[in-house]
Amino acid sequence: MLRWPRAFLRWPYAFAFCLSVAVGATAIYFSHDLNVGLKDPEGFLGPAYIRLPLLGILLFLVGIVPQAIHRYGVKNTLSGVRTIVRNEWTLKRVAYAATGMVSFYVCYVSYRNLKSYLPELTNTIHDRALLQLDHVLFFGNNPAEVLHSVLGTTVAAQVLAVLYVLYLPVVPITVAAVLVLHRDVTVGAWYATAVSLNWVLGVVSYYSLPTLGPAFYEPQRFADLPENGATQLQMSLLRGAFGFKEDPQGDKIFGIAGFASLHVSVVFTLALFLHYAGIARAIRYTAWIYLGFTILATLYLGWHYIADDIGGLLIGWIAVAVGAWATGNTRWQKRRRLAAEKGTPEVEATPVS
Repeated sequence: MLRWPRAFLRWPYAFAFCLSVAVGATAIYFSHDLNVGLKDPEGFLGPAYIRLPLLGILLFLVGIVPQAIHRYGVKNTLSGVRTIVRNEWTLKRVAYAATGMVSFYVCYVSYRNLKSYLPELTNTIHDRALLQLDHVLFFGNNPAEVLHSVLGTTVAAQVLAVLYVLYLPVVPITVAAVLVLHRDVTVGAWYATAVSLNWVLGVVSYYSLPTLGPAFYEPQRFADLPENGATQLQMSLLRGAFGFKEDPQGDKIFGIAGFASLHVSVVFTLALFLHYAGIARAIRYTAWIYLGFTILATLYLGWHYIADDIGGLLIGWIAVAVGAWATGNTRWQKRRRLAAEKGTPEVEATPVS
């Protein structure tokens, strides 16, 4: 009777599965309680239930085809692909990758819906307090105005907007890439779990300290910025917010919330995960640089206050740490597993440093 529970707990996706079930059930409960139907938010390349499988298939081919060419030559690419799939892609590995994508998808959709219920459950916002904190941290100045003065409001606005909006495709692409391209299924589970945790912790932060964000609370401070991808996204969110308030049962989603910054938390999760997972140095450095630009963009474009970004960093760190523990990827767990494989006493494999 105890074998199945133990086997489930050893499954690297046990935590992500339970998390997705819990947050999905919570979203369903509030949807029923508020009489607001669940919505499937659309994003890059269409709905998530179409986008994720397509990305998985695409990245699967991207990972397999070069291997086949390298191992078997251009003329034997097709047969090489079949050989690699037959030898390396077991049903277990396919099931693990699919589980990671489904868990990510359920947590994301639940997060978007629970975020949308904010105006139905609370009317309090704390923007004034965070705005005052920004002035204290910037020695009496507004961070956005300082950045506009230093960087200008032309080229910098367009570049930072592109980098900020790039986040939308980066998230599903990186999840699919790690799940499909990394041979260690526990590493894929680690990243999928960490990103899923971002959505859940993000919702908790939204309800703990409801805010709108600088661009929505004081739009006049950002009136000099030229139209760009970020301002277009802000207007889209504003239209969605008005549409949701007018008709909560309609097809609009309320998507405005400042604290904490999920842009920062997810990008920090990516950079931290790549660092600890030992991914190629160039990729790791790119992620850290992208994080720096993301933080800069949140302040420059008026998406977040400084406290939002700090909260995002905290969420990202928690997500990576808990994800590593839940999937057996902490240093202690790896040393213990290695000791078990070698048949040596655990105390000898885990010396106190």
